[in-house]
Amino acid sequence: MIFLDSVESTHTYLRDRIKKIGYTHPLFVITQNQTNGLGSRDNSWDGDSGNLFFSFVIEKKLLPSDLPLQSASIYFSYLLKEILCDSGSKVCLKWPNDFYINEKKVGGTITNFSNGLYYCGIGLNLKSSQMNYGYLDISVDINSLLESYSSSILKNYTWKQIFSKYTIEFTNNKQYKTTIDNKKVSLRDAVLNDDGSITIENKKVFSLR
Repeated sequence: MIFLDSVESTHTYLRDRIKKIGYTHPLFVITQNQTNGLGSRDNSWDGDSGNLFFSFVIEKKLLPSDLPLQSASIYFSYLLKEILCDSGSKVCLKWPNDFYINEKKVGGTITNFSNGLYYCGIGLNLKSSQMNYGYLDISVDINSLLESYSSSILKNYTWKQIFSKYTIEFTNNKQYKTTIDNKKVSLRDAVLNDDGSITIENKKVFSLR
């Protein structure tokens, strides 16, 4: 794990590092001050200093063979969500990659795949943040959280194991909206498919985030 005092983007920093020195093992880059983070659909994900921003890289062969490429963000997000809930949080996962507490977004995940490697970036508000975002409802020790999370990833839970639990979680999504083709669409009538995609308005949509 690499801890940085400040960085424009943990995701960009990690990808640039792998390009320079290559990949040898899973690696995390962590900061509490990110100034130009990457979000879904080319948006930025910035937050106030003191919140948590991290990215990690892991090779495909270390992950379950049944993991759908397009639903990796659901998989990685749900593993973190479980750890937070085990610590007392009421956080839930809004399809496909947002952490919510009640009606407030408190974090999000973005995942890319390139040359056999998954790159995942996660932002999580630990305290009051800018605009209309919320923040985590528990206090966390960052080192302990990341150690638990990295261990959970390497336990190689199958997609089927995680998806069976997320199917129950998905019922909470009915109150939310998601962005499809740059439009906000209600998830009220969305149907979750086995591969992590949803069928909505007679259209199958993958997360791709």
